[in-house]
Amino acid sequence: MRRVVVTGLGAVTPCGNDVAATWDAMVAGRSGVGLIRRFDASQYPVRIAAEVKNFDVDGILGRKQARRQDLFTQYAMVASIEAAAMAGIRPDAEGDERLGIYVGTGIGGLHEIVTGADLFAQEGYKGLSPLFIPRALTNMACGQLALHFGAQGPSLCVSTACATGNHSIGEAWRAIRAGDADRIFAGGAEAAVIPLGLNGFAVMKALSKRNDDPATASRPFDADRDGFVMGEGSGILVLEELEHAQRRGGTILAELVGYGLTNDAFHDTAPAPAGAGAARCMRMALRSAGLQPEQVDYINAHGTSTPQNDVNETQAIKSVFGDHARKLAISSTKSVTGHLLGAAGGVEAVAAVMALRTGILPPTANLSHPDPNCDLDYVPNHARRTNPQVVLSNAFGFGGCNATLVFRRWEE
Repeated sequence: MRRVVVTGLGAVTPCGNDVAATWDAMVAGRSGVGLIRRFDASQYPVRIAAEVKNFDVDGILGRKQARRQDLFTQYAMVASIEAAAMAGIRPDAEGDERLGIYVGTGIGGLHEIVTGADLFAQEGYKGLSPLFIPRALTNMACGQLALHFGAQGPSLCVSTACATGNHSIGEAWRAIRAGDADRIFAGGAEAAVIPLGLNGFAVMKALSKRNDDPATASRPFDADRDGFVMGEGSGILVLEELEHAQRRGGTILAELVGYGLTNDAFHDTAPAPAGAGAARCMRMALRSAGLQPEQVDYINAHGTSTPQNDVNETQAIKSVFGDHARKLAISSTKSVTGHLLGAAGGVEAVAAVMALRTGILPPTANLSHPDPNCDLDYVPNHARRTNPQVVLSNAFGFGGCNATLVFRRWEE
């Protein structure tokens, strides 16, 4: 079976517009959450979010190309261009039939949909832009990336809520192992921090209302957590078949060795009791990797900062890992990035690879009063230098979707 390695990373997040800035913030526990600046949220119950800042898309894509894209596609493009530079991928006018694009989104072009609906209500047919549908479509990040790089290989847009990024990466792994491609851009993108998106989650009581102290609002596994903080951005990996990477002299960052996916089949938004679906997912991922639970050193948790999720994920980890659960290091980088929805898995996969590369485990920030029901080692507040060999990254989404990735340290 063909082996799959990571040769490129890219990120656009509330903590920084590239991998280096994002990783630096994660390790420092420096929050990207603040009062919303993009629109007036003063009359809303939730007035905080993890917004991308100082995003210069025109400087990277050019104004003409950028205006054809919704913001979520722009985030995916910029993150992918960074990942491509690391992986040595350049635009190919001739087309590359062995290069694929697996970039998903949970919600897609919500900004374009809302703007188009408003214009249509005000002006009718004449108010709509001919770019309305192309900008709104969920698969357009895939489409624009394919155009930019000449990627004529397999293309897939996954949309499984907050599990999107992990599913995209996992399905790309399967495609490369099956021989359908040699390299694939894989991950997720999201840009739903607009009044409709924010209040849609707020009315569900899913969001933190810690408006007076935004930097501490995302506090996974803490007894005082009151919901997640909505975020945005993109996380992209370049996955590559091992021998292809070695032949061209590419730098191998980590190996992706396992992938699991399950559904809770329990509730449209609530997780299954005791994290049963999440536990099945982690077990499946470990089986596909040919690893025992005791071989795992670190888990980048889904860790949303919601009351139910954090307890259920803790229970799932205990179920899968038994006594080893108390020897594991676990942390949630959502404590600084907020929850990037369909982009979360991609960004957290970047964090998992960086943990393997640097030997540094990013902390769970804002963990001041541990929940007695969340009683594992969540690397509280301060990064930890270790030597992890195997890392899991969890992502769980509405609709009962679960996805787990298993990365292994690469040794030359």
